[in-house]
Amino acid sequence: MLTADDIAALLEARHGDPFAVLGMHTDADGRLRLSAFFPGATEVVCVDAADGRDVVALDCLHADGFYEGIIPRKREVFAYRYRVTWHNGEVTELDDPYRFPPILGETDAWLLAEGTHLRPFEVLGAHPKVIEGVSGTAFAVWAPNAQRVSIVGDFNQWDGRRNPMRLRRECGVWEIFMPGLGVGTLYKFELRAQSGEILSKADPCGFGSELRPRTASVVANLPARRALPDGRKEANALDAPISVYEVHLGSWKRIPEDGDRFLNWDELADDLIPYARDLGFTHLELMPISEHPFDGSWGYQPVGMYAPTARFGSPDGFGRFIEAAHAAGLGVLLDWVPGHFPTDSHGLGRFDGSNLYEHADPREGYHPDWNTLIFNYGRTEVRNYLVGNALYWIERWGTDGLRVDAVASMLYRDYSRKAGEWVPNVYGGRENLEAIGFLRRTNEVVGEHCPGAIMAAEESTAWPAVSRPTYAGGLGFHYKWNMGWMHDTLEYMKRAPIHRRYHHDQLTFGLVYAFDENFMLPLSHDEVVHGKGSLLDKMPGDAWQKFANLRAYYGFMWSHPGKKLLFMGGEFAQGREWNHDRSLDWHLLEHPLHRGVQQLIKDLNALYKRLPALHQRDCEREGFSWLDMHNADWSTLVFARFGRDDDAMAVTACNFTPEPRNGYRIGVPRAGSYREVLNTDSELYGGSNLGNGSGPIVAEPIPWGGHAHSIVVTLPPLASVVFEYAP
Repeated sequence: MLTADDIAALLEARHGDPFAVLGMHTDADGRLRLSAFFPGATEVVCVDAADGRDVVALDCLHADGFYEGIIPRKREVFAYRYRVTWHNGEVTELDDPYRFPPILGETDAWLLAEGTHLRPFEVLGAHPKVIEGVSGTAFAVWAPNAQRVSIVGDFNQWDGRRNPMRLRRECGVWEIFMPGLGVGTLYKFELRAQSGEILSKADPCGFGSELRPRTASVVANLPARRALPDGRKEANALDAPISVYEVHLGSWKRIPEDGDRFLNWDELADDLIPYARDLGFTHLELMPISEHPFDGSWGYQPVGMYAPTARFGSPDGFGRFIEAAHAAGLGVLLDWVPGHFPTDSHGLGRFDGSNLYEHADPREGYHPDWNTLIFNYGRTEVRNYLVGNALYWIERWGTDGLRVDAVASMLYRDYSRKAGEWVPNVYGGRENLEAIGFLRRTNEVVGEHCPGAIMAAEESTAWPAVSRPTYAGGLGFHYKWNMGWMHDTLEYMKRAPIHRRYHHDQLTFGLVYAFDENFMLPLSHDEVVHGKGSLLDKMPGDAWQKFANLRAYYGFMWSHPGKKLLFMGGEFAQGREWNHDRSLDWHLLEHPLHRGVQQLIKDLNALYKRLPALHQRDCEREGFSWLDMHNADWSTLVFARFGRDDDAMAVTACNFTPEPRNGYRIGVPRAGSYREVLNTDSELYGGSNLGNGSGPIVAEPIPWGGHAHSIVVTLPPLASVVFEYAP
């Protein structure tokens, strides 16, 4: 019989080893004893699962629903079920979770304990499966410091007493197989901390979640592995044209006639994907789609690290979206946030009553800027959880890679902290050695197991070798956002043209370090929020000048070394600052100047793809040469871009004043002819249509600027002009 202590512990939901007392066991006399807990039951009968015959009615040992019985005429453990009659007269027949063997294999348990399981999500979380011929779902969660963990949901009235889990002490994982549960089941883990506190937590490895404000996890199938389609590896390479359209899915476009709701995954596939493709972008970058409780965080405070947000439909819809993007020739990058997580009670914070995922010391484990918690990268299980998460999004969903958020905040222990508010590393320095190790490990794993995928870092400091291999002492990213270029050039463009001559270096300084890293030039969401205004609004002058300035800036950016990234709305010169609660102002496309900017972006992307000189050597010093960088008085710049072929060359000339420059002589590296192939002042884009025509401009043997040949061109006001070389 169950002891009084066992019954009390189960009744109070504090028993640490429920599998030792519930289910079928052989007692000291060799008899089979069966124990069950069914609050609200009036009768519990054991049924032989093989033939459906009644075996024995269990005795009620406690009014709260504890039942026990001795199996007659049987000495060997067998498969059984329960037929339960409830207080309301309803009768159900169900399999007993406590008759099934452990879920984790010995190797999985060992690797989880060691923190070296390459794919922990394959065994942790919720996995529909069949065990001993019975369909159900296997649940497993890491919570080594909990006194008790239960699986709860509608299936057991969210009662943590009913289905406590088995602790695998060798790895701190609690597990249980729940027969009859499948895809779509809502669930959480109820944990009893050592202090006695009861916690209700979403699954850290849950593949699905409820739509906010609800916070339960949802059983979903683990997606099959998806290799990158043919051609994607080449499309993500350093010598490929990469032009990224950054999107916040919740505010790109909404359905006003249906309560201003979000588009779902299939609607986004039908609308967003062809839009970005037709404008010539090569990749979409989705702001974080991991489940997050607060819309206003834009996804940067994730709770469900493995769950595509329910805001846009089911996880399967996300898979269809990725497939549609690839079918259209678009890559998909995801914003990934391993740097911090929110303090919401259903999340990772104090997960089992201890500081399990985060540092205990707030000087290491708390972000003052964002009121969030910081992962403990020095703990092997936490690092393993995050590395596995990166692999999951690429390997299981077939995405083209990840843009890692806020890398600078991870690299420095004193990030945004005053003296005395941070803890030095073991050598007394400010570098976060554990975070560095985590980032390197993540990039190595992705590089080995997902060849061709992109890892890009948002890193805003001068940390060296961010985009260099780990074997060479780098962090192992493929690309780094060039935040310095973005800041300097936007500050320049904000200035009235009459003052730009004094700040010429803000356009040229970026080339001093342009090839120290593999850079991506980002005009991201961060530049059009929090009172900063839209890109168009930053530009000086009247309406015509604002548009002309923005067009000239785009021409400069698309010709400049580095991959391109533009936040949604920038492609048609959104007038107001971005608001995550509103759709973009698509009605602006009724106006010619906005349509002109959109057409310019389309033509810039097409030219960027067509001319190898503009993309092949984006990350190589040999791909760039100044032709005229010192004419600050006129605020003009001229530079050449080179491809790998000797004849692959383009020249870009920029005029950042409203004064046209006629008869402007440019020294060029090669004899031959040059033809204007893009002019941001074209009437197609809303400009004054001053330019050089479509005919060839033949280089003359007149030395200029250190070159033996030169050409004479017209530079339109507030414009960038691109010339293609022909021998």
